[in-house]
Amino acid sequence: CHFASIVHRALRLNREMTLRKNRFDQPVGPSIVGWTVPPPPPLIATSGEYCRLEPMSTGAHAEGLSVAFTSGVEAEDWTYLPFGPFETTVEAARWVEEWSGRDDVRYYAFVDPVSRMPKGVASFMRIDPSSGCVEIGGILYSRSLSRTAAATEGMFMMLNQVFELGYRRCEWKCDSLNEPSRRAAERLGFSFEGVFRQATMYKGRSRDTAWYAITDDDWPLLRDQYSRWLDTGNFDPSGRQKLSLSSLTRPYLRPQDSNSGHLAG
Repeated sequence: CHFASIVHRALRLNREMTLRKNRFDQPVGPSIVGWTVPPPPPLIATSGEYCRLEPMSTGAHAEGLSVAFTSGVEAEDWTYLPFGPFETTVEAARWVEEWSGRDDVRYYAFVDPVSRMPKGVASFMRIDPSSGCVEIGGILYSRSLSRTAAATEGMFMMLNQVFELGYRRCEWKCDSLNEPSRRAAERLGFSFEGVFRQATMYKGRSRDTAWYAITDDDWPLLRDQYSRWLDTGNFDPSGRQKLSLSSLTRPYLRPQDSNSGHLAG
């Protein structure tokens, strides 16, 4: 793992130092050869060992998610979300209906493969096939899903899907003050890229937005680390992890962006 990290960093450094120049002697980015515009992420179900991803729909998920969002989510879980909190199951079901089956934002339910109950959601948003870029966001987990192998496997399946389709970049954005989301991004292998000041407003507040991303250059090595972490041998009989995902992905974060003191600037 350490040797792979050294090679990964050396390749990055070499790429960044080897600048192409045009006929005006101006530095320009590397040529894109053989890349084709990918399709939007398909609304299909994907099954894993611990989690099943299903395109969110009113008929299949409204009832279960309504319960999860009203009785399985704590009040503080809503602070940094642009929607919610939902006071009643009717209100939660209405939100599921509103956001199901859309093309611009594609929500997936994280479903327990045994009980068949949905326990959380995440979406592909800001889908831009022409530039090969997509964002994962709108994430809300019930407490029974949060910090589980199922939650991580669901994220893995979403990431693997977009890079297999041919996307070049997957983004993660959050309120710069949302420290749990920032820790989650880095744990999942997203590298910090900076803060956009006063980027938006929500719930009557101004928001500085922290940007993170994984590129198609990053993904092959990160995918291997996910596979190591998700392997059943990484968990003891009581389900406790032996190796943390953070310890496996940390070597592959961009070195200049992996400083935990990034809030101090």
